[in-house]
Amino acid sequence: MGDENIKVVVRCRPLNSREIARGANRLISMVGNQTFITRPDVNDPGNANKRDGIEDVKSFTFDKSYWSFDKNDPNYATQAMLYNDLGEEFLDYAFEGYNTCIFAYGQTSAGKSYSMMGYGEDKGIMPLTCCELFNRINNNKDLELTYQVQVSYIEIYNERVRDLLNPKNKGNLKVREHPALGPYVEDLSKLIVNSFIDIEKLMDESNKVRTVAATNMNETSGRSHAVFTLLVTQKRHDTQTNMDTEKVSRISFVDLAGSERANLTGATGTRLKEGVNINKSLTTFGKVIASLAEFSVDKKKGKKEVFVPYRDSVCYFHLIYC
Repeated sequence: MGDENIKVVVRCRPLNSREIARGANRLISMVGNQTFITRPDVNDPGNANKRDGIEDVKSFTFDKSYWSFDKNDPNYATQAMLYNDLGEEFLDYAFEGYNTCIFAYGQTSAGKSYSMMGYGEDKGIMPLTCCELFNRINNNKDLELTYQVQVSYIEIYNERVRDLLNPKNKGNLKVREHPALGPYVEDLSKLIVNSFIDIEKLMDESNKVRTVAATNMNETSGRSHAVFTLLVTQKRHDTQTNMDTEKVSRISFVDLAGSERANLTGATGTRLKEGVNINKSLTTFGKVIASLAEFSVDKKKGKKEVFVPYRDSVCYFHLIYC
């Protein structure tokens, strides 16, 4: 996959109640595709911890920077804008037969689940994409072309894989590797859906059994990585040869658990163990991305392949195929 097939975007949410209560200041600003971070102590000349020689403002360039800090701001980035920029393009590629995937990555309480799933009627990129998928299928006028959509939904909690579409199965599903198809989850439920309403019901029921818990930083902190996958099969019948051809594509939505520091979340016991496993898998994520970037550069130079540590975490071993 070339660099042109990968997009990295960032979104800035409003201050939450915890941050407002402690008098936090806004440190983020965005212009176009650039994000600027102001040093916390830059406006506090009396701060004894202020470090001289450090830049007051750092800038970062992404494919897109979404300003969602203030709904009254004319540049406020809505859920619909996020879908129009990302979800619509995913669907275009999926209908062409390509696999697509979106990761929501960031610190705990950063707003990942809101961007992915939404809240109430303010739907996120996952339901909006699923809704438009069936709009396109229902508007199909080609009598020789039929569609089948299957869904699967898993969470990876403490390095154990759980089927959210079959919560009664409390066992740890095994991640296997097929010689031709690549990694897969053994005995994972794949349900056929015929409408967006079917998907919405499955999402609602599955999200109720996702592992969440309260920490000092997030009252409903997701303690697991969640992977929702759509398997879209397009079957075309050729009347001249009386043969069928299939085009299969996969759309994966990955809502990663948030990175966290134990001293900020106040995690102890089970919560601390969860945090350790979350950070372990996210560290692996960083190593995987760095290795893939190195591989891309070395490949252009004709060097040997770089080792990519997918198997350091069951999460990324499974997500190889996303």
